Amino acid sequence: MAEPTSDQLRVRLVTPERTLFEADASTVELPAKNGYMEVLYGHAPLMAELGAGDVTIHGGTGSESGESSEAGGILRYNVSWGFVEVLGDRVTILANDALKPEEIDVPRAEQQLDRGEKLWKEAGESEEAYDEALRVISEAEAKMASATEVEKH
Repeated sequence: MAEPTSDQLRVRLVTPERTLFEADASTVELPAKNGYMEVLYGHAPLMAELGAGDVTIHGGTGSESGESSEAGGILRYNVSWGFVEVLGDRVTILANDALKPEEIDVPRAEQQLDRGEKLWKEAGESEEAYDEALRVISEAEAKMASATEVEKH
């Protein structure tokens, strides 16, 4: 594995099924469970739980299929839950699920949102049921937002 160049992070995005991205980048934005965070070269080490949303890789040089990044050097992946490990020179993202925005099935995400709203209405007094409903809703909304962003470009 090649060493990163000055001020570049080695970024790796992995799901249980595949490695979506492994290359150098200048900046990574990701959805931590309590809000988005941005990682630059030299960031303090940390471990964080991921929420649902987009991982945005700036200055990325490739992906699993070897394709180059979009105009402006930006790659985007929609992730659903998992963990991120940040070290000074690298970021490892372990996501339960990750898709390129163009891979998102919008009608299926809309069905997932409907299911989450139904779970919310049926949760009653159960805090666990509300948490599960919120997880399903958040994931569906993040997928739909990611797919909509692609349609704009």
